[in-house]
Amino acid sequence: MSLPLTWLYAPGDRPEVVRKALVSGADVVIVDLEDAVAPDRKAYALDATVDLLSDSHPVPVHVRVHTPHDIPTLAPLPGLHGLRVPKVTHPTDIHRIAELAPGLPLYPLLESALAVEHAYALATAHPAVRGIALGEADLRADLGVRDDSALDWARGRVVVAARAAALPPPAQSVHPDIGDLEALAAGCARGRTLGFFGRAAIHPRQLPVIERAYLPTPEEVDAAREVVAAAGSGAGAQALPDGRFVDAAVVAGAHRVLALAARTA
Repeated sequence: MSLPLTWLYAPGDRPEVVRKALVSGADVVIVDLEDAVAPDRKAYALDATVDLLSDSHPVPVHVRVHTPHDIPTLAPLPGLHGLRVPKVTHPTDIHRIAELAPGLPLYPLLESALAVEHAYALATAHPAVRGIALGEADLRADLGVRDDSALDWARGRVVVAARAAALPPPAQSVHPDIGDLEALAAGCARGRTLGFFGRAAIHPRQLPVIERAYLPTPEEVDAAREVVAAAGSGAGAQALPDGRFVDAAVVAGAHRVLALAARTA
């Protein structure tokens, strides 16, 4: 299973933190030039990121840009694997970014009600779009909601849009309280039921929680093996002893579970 499971943000104006993130075990490191950097540190953050990405790293590195003006400086760097594009609302935003960074994978962040309404249009705006995700803090503010469940409709909308656009399932937005790992685990469990895959993090201690939540349990692996074994009999659709009905969709899901389990093998 090659899809990233953990995406770790690190502030661009703290290169020592970014370097620690690169050896944290995260599948992807995201250097943040936007919310994590104070206005008077933006220029330094960009310079430090250019220096860091002048070399390649064993872990894919993305950058969440602050402004499109950052992109021509970043796009040619050999260590850059993708751009996280905040606050997009319309496909024309994506086309503008793609022109500035030809050939570079783009990951639009949907952070407003208008962006959520345009989710499928944004997901299909340009071949450079390789994934979409919610920016939940900004979306919460835009909608004026506090209860976490108020975002479930928007979450489902983004999951469906990604699937309809033949993109990977989106990763969940960050959990901002790095001290409350129980709430993080509960949120990941909820996200998994909604169709997300993996989650962005803001601290390395969150990574194992995300992995445990999204990797299949031993019971799920055993059940998947049973389904695949039954399908291998060539008998067509059938019922297992516990009453589960096995058809092509169930078998495909079982293979996904086994592929995920192989990550830890």
